[in-house]
Amino acid sequence: MDQELYSKERSASLDLLLRFQRLLVSKLYPADCVGQVPNTYSPDLLGVGSLLKKYTALLCTHIGDILPVATSIACTSHRHFAEVSRVVDGDLTGILLPELVVSIVLLLSKNAGLMQEAGAIPLLAGLLEHLDRFNHLAPGKERDDNEDLAWPGIMGSFFTGQSCRNNEEVTLIRKADLENHNKDGGFWTVIDGKVYDIKDFQTQSLTGSSVL
Repeated sequence: MDQELYSKERSASLDLLLRFQRLLVSKLYPADCVGQVPNTYSPDLLGVGSLLKKYTALLCTHIGDILPVATSIACTSHRHFAEVSRVVDGDLTGILLPELVVSIVLLLSKNAGLMQEAGAIPLLAGLLEHLDRFNHLAPGKERDDNEDLAWPGIMGSFFTGQSCRNNEEVTLIRKADLENHNKDGGFWTVIDGKVYDIKDFQTQSLTGSSVL
């Protein structure tokens, strides 16, 4: 019911584009074909891939024109950013682009060769800079970044695979703890999510404390 209500709020042309986009993705989604030779694609499938590339190019051109204007208005104030975000969210950028990106990633995981043949992925890369500039204007960006940086040692343990080994207790050092320790003459630093004490190395270093 929510989907039907949301669909009614969209314009007819936007809803038609979304249906067309889903149709392209469904045609490219690999079926279980027994006896098919790997990396061989029918002319019909290549035609759909070519159509997806043209569709993506037109969509990226439109979004590439819209986002710089949206960014120039949104940078005026937080209120302007909120209003512009609401407009962009209901435009092609907010409705078609997110689903297209997820669909292409899904297709890439299922049939990388076909997606490379279609050539739609490099077109999306051209939008990264525009999207990045707009997202950097978000009022809560710095707060979110600071909250992410306030978790040293936690994320790093996932990548090293050493978390919970032998039920060892991980000591969590908050950002405030680190700052207070350094104010008292200590020399802690965070590298890849882990806290290191480099106080002893400070006297041996030829580069000086500022570099450290």
